[in-house]
Amino acid sequence: MDMTERVSVLILYVALVYHVGAAKKVMPVAGPDIYKNKNLDQDKLVPGEKINNVISFGAKANGKFDCTQAFMDAWRATCHSKVQARLLVPVGTFVLSSMFFAGPCSTPEPVTIQVVGTIAATTDLSEYENNEWLLFEDVDGIKIIGGGTFDGVGKNSWKTATNCKEDPDSTCVRNPSSIYFHRIKNGIIQNVKSTNPKGFHIFVTNCANIRLRRLNLTAPEESPNTDGIHISQSIDVEVAKNTIETGDDCIAMLHGSHQVSINNVNCGPGHGISIGSLGKYEEELEVKDIRVNNVSMVGTENGVRIKTWPDRYAGNASNITFSDITMQNVKNPIVIDQEYQCSSKCKGSLVKLQDVVFSNIKGTTTSPIAVDLRCSDKFPCESIKLENIGLSLKSKPTGSRCANIKPIYEGLQNPPGCL
Repeated sequence: MDMTERVSVLILYVALVYHVGAAKKVMPVAGPDIYKNKNLDQDKLVPGEKINNVISFGAKANGKFDCTQAFMDAWRATCHSKVQARLLVPVGTFVLSSMFFAGPCSTPEPVTIQVVGTIAATTDLSEYENNEWLLFEDVDGIKIIGGGTFDGVGKNSWKTATNCKEDPDSTCVRNPSSIYFHRIKNGIIQNVKSTNPKGFHIFVTNCANIRLRRLNLTAPEESPNTDGIHISQSIDVEVAKNTIETGDDCIAMLHGSHQVSINNVNCGPGHGISIGSLGKYEEELEVKDIRVNNVSMVGTENGVRIKTWPDRYAGNASNITFSDITMQNVKNPIVIDQEYQCSSKCKGSLVKLQDVVFSNIKGTTTSPIAVDLRCSDKFPCESIKLENIGLSLKSKPTGSRCANIKPIYEGLQNPPGCL
């Protein structure tokens, strides 16, 4: 990447930081969902569709040559085509440093990136001024498909990474995410693999009408901050038929997550599925209309969890359902934690939680406290229902812990509900 492009990258990164940290946060408008009621498993060439093979633009599939400029040229030719076009990454290993796939695009139908081979990241962190690896931005209609692999080559970067959970200062800088969707509408990531990212596998923010399907996301259990799917300030996100084995949250939903559907996901190792943390920053957008269904968790740190910071900023989370979840040796199966990272003298959270359902959650735990519901003394949780809970600690009984909450119990309750 030449100096002019690096300066452009740095300017955009500063603008993004300003937007996230200072500008008023606004939800994106979903608009028409062009993928609704369509068979997303089929990929057929449109008559006359042009295929832009990155090798034709100078890329080399030897796992050594820096193909960034070739991919940029191939993307521009694809995105700005007046006829339907796709970018093809064939068999082989193609090395890329940080790159923008910027729109808007002019193809008649959604633009396709077909990854058959492997895209591997460079290892020099100084090349990631924007703190992301592959940034997709301002595109309405994009599909990333093909069965190929995004290899973040993150092992060496984990050794020097700051763990933002242990050091939660607002200035904590994470390692670059592998795939970053920003201001994308009608986007699909399907049938690809992500392995060993430096930071998050997939980050979705300021987006609408997103489908994340048939993904295989893997990283070692000890890899820091390697969230599988990280969602914020986005509406209508569907996550389905995925396997996520990583070192942090399998799926995390932060402020402004609206209409998120998670179904048929295998999670573990990792930290489970989380909403939050919330209330860390000023003017956070509400989290609402979340459905997590048909999930299997094996050996995770947490199961399903809602977490908020104490005594920081106001927020809301509502209309959330966790149902039909199987847990195997999960340390903390059901958690509401409104004392996140709390010291002994911290004050209550300003985030309001209401209308949350935990239903048909069964399996085994490694903790004597299987259901841990600690709400805010300033804003006690409202309308929290638990129905048909069956969690066991081998042959030993499990327990529940509650604070500032009056749960609604229905059906089987093992452990017994709080008095």
